Amino acid sequence: MRRNKVDIITLGCSKNLVDSERLMRQFEANGYTVEHDPHKINGEIVVVNTCGFIGDAQEESINMILELGEQKRKGRIGKLFVMGCLSERFLHDLEEELPEVDRFYGKFNWNELLTDLGQTYRQELATERVLTTPRHYAYLKIGEGCNRTCSYCSIPIITGPYQSRPMEELVTEVHQLVVRGVKEFQVIAQDLTYYGLDLYHRMALPELVERISDIPGVEWIRLHYGFPARFPYDLLPVMRERENVCKYMDIALQHISDSMLKLMRRPITKAETYELLERMRNEVPGIHLRTTLMVGHPGETERDFEELLQFTREARFERMGAFAYSHEEGTYAYTHYQDDIPQEIKRKRLDTLMRVQENISAEMNAAKIGQTFKVIIDREEEDFYVGRTQFDSPEVDPEMLITKEIPLTPGCFYEIEVTDAQAFELYGKPVFR
Repeated sequence: MRRNKVDIITLGCSKNLVDSERLMRQFEANGYTVEHDPHKINGEIVVVNTCGFIGDAQEESINMILELGEQKRKGRIGKLFVMGCLSERFLHDLEEELPEVDRFYGKFNWNELLTDLGQTYRQELATERVLTTPRHYAYLKIGEGCNRTCSYCSIPIITGPYQSRPMEELVTEVHQLVVRGVKEFQVIAQDLTYYGLDLYHRMALPELVERISDIPGVEWIRLHYGFPARFPYDLLPVMRERENVCKYMDIALQHISDSMLKLMRRPITKAETYELLERMRNEVPGIHLRTTLMVGHPGETERDFEELLQFTREARFERMGAFAYSHEEGTYAYTHYQDDIPQEIKRKRLDTLMRVQENISAEMNAAKIGQTFKVIIDREEEDFYVGRTQFDSPEVDPEMLITKEIPLTPGCFYEIEVTDAQAFELYGKPVFR
């Protein structure tokens, strides 16, 4: 094992990734070498930042800890620490079942890891990070926690109530990242649209986006994880009028049937959902909407599911993900409903829904053939450059594979003409001016 080296492994969402990046910066400030590569683990210290959202994510985290525990027993790594959502949620159970872990930390007390190692947490570096993303983009976490009471969701159990980060702190962080070469910001929170209610007693997301967009060097701002009920409509003119605010909104709708929305404890109706989508598309021409839908929630009938399919066909989301309901301990659904839909039916509904979306995505991408888009280059591969349009978020949305007719530089923007398309991929060539 390498002395004075720390390996950080991040599981789960981009919000976890930001926490890992902050921890990495603190370790660096204390003189450690830090890496974020699960395939090159050989450090004196290994930290696993876990996800505890649903069963599959919990299983992935447990398997990773067990694998690292075996490496520790063989002397290939030194100390093993676990932090994040899983240990926040199941701390005492994990301590009993996984004695190979030196200590567990939750989602908010990971700074204690440094003091336990005899090191110093440096408050003056609280907004600084070691970026694990390509240097031209970064995630900007504007809040933590959630005040919603959706029946199926364990996030409020893990994270507690919503806590907005002060606007001045976020603006400072963006300035710091721009100086380092970051051009594109993925603005994230469990619920973007709640931002500011706790600190400023108003929905302050539109003002925050305006202030970030005013910062020289910010080329793209992309918004993730809005909530549909009581949506802050004054955000839409900002998206429409600001060139560097991407015409993109990630807003999880979960379902469309009024009966299911009620069972899910979602404070919105089918009619209000349709009105929201129509207004977003009317006020921000060309906007690409990303949503997440759920199948198999307790009480979902075949009629409810058919309604969801029809909604998907009519709404024609540019981006859509879906998942099957997971019966999570501690949630409202776990306490009040029976998990009454067999896994086989859940899987069948999920497959059917995704087939519908795949056809829609293929048609929408095909309509882009011949059009030219501003594209940022993420990386170079053997046969292609790989880039994205403003409508594509890293890791979750389609990429564009670009021919190597001329040298292109990762992190730079180019005009690219779409020459071919598949359901989840575009092909393009540089436009010579």
